[in-house]
Amino acid sequence: MKVLIISGTPKSEGLSCSCEEAALAGIINAGAEAEVIKLCDYKLSRCAMCGDGWGTCRDKHTCIYGEDGFNEIQSKITEADLLILNTPVYWGDMTEIMKAFFDRFRRCEALKGAESVMADKNVLLIASPGGSGNGLISCLEQMERLCRHLGAKIYDFIGVNRWNKEYKLAAIKEAAASMVKSIS
Repeated sequence: MKVLIISGTPKSEGLSCSCEEAALAGIINAGAEAEVIKLCDYKLSRCAMCGDGWGTCRDKHTCIYGEDGFNEIQSKITEADLLILNTPVYWGDMTEIMKAFFDRFRRCEALKGAESVMADKNVLLIASPGGSGNGLISCLEQMERLCRHLGAKIYDFIGVNRWNKEYKLAAIKEAAASMVKSIS
């Protein structure tokens, strides 16, 4: 079994990275294989809305500009049994790099319906606002909308801030392990 963690954080340490580490520990403890994709390690561009707003994404379900790392990540999502989306909260939403990737991804996958690579796939959603802790709920709502649009099954929503970090990191570890065990 393979679990893919898609991370929207541009940082190498901090709250969102702690969430990623907790999820990874839970996956490994449950005996599954895990891979972390840090979207900031790629030079992903925003959707170019080529053609008349729909390029090859509509008919061929691929992005014509996919050589920037998009195609590689899309393929890894296809191969994964389970997904974890982990992002810091920026302005009440996912980070810009995560939004840019998923704006392109949903164009390629949305019109496939039940054939979408995320259809019926369990997804754990993790959002972590810094500072004030504001924007957590709206970020999770946007992540939910994306998953519902693509037919994914949301396993759980976990919001982590600096005040609840201690027990929420333990919850992430347990949720990741539980998700693996649910399909083992």
